[in-house]
Amino acid sequence: MLVVNGGAFMKNCNRGRAMGLQVMDEGPFSDFGIEAEIIGFSLGTLVLVVLIGFLSLLLGRFVRVAILPALASHFLGEIEESEGVRGSRALSLGISLVLFVEMTRTVDDAVVEMVWDEGLVQTMLSLLTSLYILIFLFASYRLVGSIGRVLSDDGESPASQRSLASMAESLGRMAVFVIGAFVIAGVVGFDLNGIIAGLGITGLALALAAKDTVSNMFGAVSIIIDRPFNLGDWIKVDGIEGEVVDIGLRMTVLRTGQDTIITVPNANLVNSPIENFSQRRFRRVVMPFEFEGESDTDSLQQFCEQMLEIIKSDDRTVNEESSWVKIQSMGSSSILVQANFYTQQSSDIQRAMSESTLVNARNLSSKLGLRFHEPRLRRS
Repeated sequence: MLVVNGGAFMKNCNRGRAMGLQVMDEGPFSDFGIEAEIIGFSLGTLVLVVLIGFLSLLLGRFVRVAILPALASHFLGEIEESEGVRGSRALSLGISLVLFVEMTRTVDDAVVEMVWDEGLVQTMLSLLTSLYILIFLFASYRLVGSIGRVLSDDGESPASQRSLASMAESLGRMAVFVIGAFVIAGVVGFDLNGIIAGLGITGLALALAAKDTVSNMFGAVSIIIDRPFNLGDWIKVDGIEGEVVDIGLRMTVLRTGQDTIITVPNANLVNSPIENFSQRRFRRVVMPFEFEGESDTDSLQQFCEQMLEIIKSDDRTVNEESSWVKIQSMGSSSILVQANFYTQQSSDIQRAMSESTLVNARNLSSKLGLRFHEPRLRRS
């Protein structure tokens, strides 16, 4: 009968009790009739551990090559193969370690005849547990950056989404860093209760001293969620008007029509009405025409009808059913005709159509024998 040398340990119903000798050709994980001991493991036990490790690596790789790309494609859209997902390799390794540790512990609990060095195994499992926690933190940090990069580099996404994705990436990395600091402190053995209590008092003092900064950061989060404006939009808030050139954690930067830069705290943006000119579906143009008071009314009505036809026939006109040209008022010396129509959202198109409308009105009034009112002209 073959026996193990004095360095091997046997786990029986009373776990943790080391035994100097053990019959090796009994039980499912003996040495298969061969006297062997490798760093405290019987040959059968070592083969089982190697199989568990191989299976764990296969499952971790399956997650990286199949499950993770499917999830990324579902939530982030198609990702180029060259881009990949940063942190996927670390995540795969972390999952493999988790599976290895848990399956080894499951076998340890379920099987009595495990022949190994109990102290060495427990030390190894503890080290692997700490290692996969650190790997998961690193993978999370990298995955946050990967998601932010994919959203920011999407040329089809609006500029606001790219800017807000960058802001969300910063917040996500900060959250991972803070959580990781607490986790690492717990793994090392620090008293987290004392740390949390100290941070609570310190956080209260900092919150009171920097409440405006905190409110601005919460304002940034509100902007991310609600999206009242986008990067590149022209907005007006609290009498300040300009183009949004940057959205930060503390403030939003606007460039005015005079090409100056104005910074607006995010808290002010959240608590104030925001007029977003870039979200208009079309632009409204109100154009008055003032004719002489003695103008013929039939000619004025023809002017209104023909001008409306000209406006509606223009390809740049939108919302045609709401367009009109009507006589608005009559005075002792003048008659006011007003045109109301809508153009496409572009300011260049609006200016170009306004110019052509004025030229057409001038030509049509001359054709119909109408004269524009001149208040400086004295009449007897």
